[in-house]
Amino acid sequence: MITRPLDLSSRLRAAPRNFDVLFYVNVGLIAFMFVLFGSRFVLSPGLGVDFKVPTMDGALGAAVPTDVVIAVKGSDLAFVEGAKVDSAGLRRWLIGRAQGRPGLRLLVQADASLSTKDLTDIYEMAREAGFAAVQIAAEPREPASAEAPGKQP
Repeated sequence: MITRPLDLSSRLRAAPRNFDVLFYVNVGLIAFMFVLFGSRFVLSPGLGVDFKVPTMDGALGAAVPTDVVIAVKGSDLAFVEGAKVDSAGLRRWLIGRAQGRPGLRLLVQADASLSTKDLTDIYEMAREAGFAAVQIAAEPREPASAEAPGKQP
């Protein structure tokens, strides 16, 4: 036949009926990597999906560069450089971080549900540690859409 001059299909060997051992090794390694990288020992701790930074008008206008960033979820839960600390640990960490470096500014990424008392305690810890300024992270408010029912532009 002119379309198949070498008749290569007749010279091919049949596909094996069982899987090769290397196939099982590859599947095992891939499964091991998924288990390993999904482990809490490999991934750094993070904030839960319900963490929300407060919103306010003019949030971007008052923003200044900061030297140190902490994330505070609750009164006794803060994340600093990938480590989870309580309020006593946060106080020690702030003192150690600001020691010998005057003029550092601290950015506090506080959850919107954090109480004013807890936020004031963090301010006081930062002041005692020697930070020059403390700034609270905030997102700008979303502009109200004119298409929303019941709202006047």
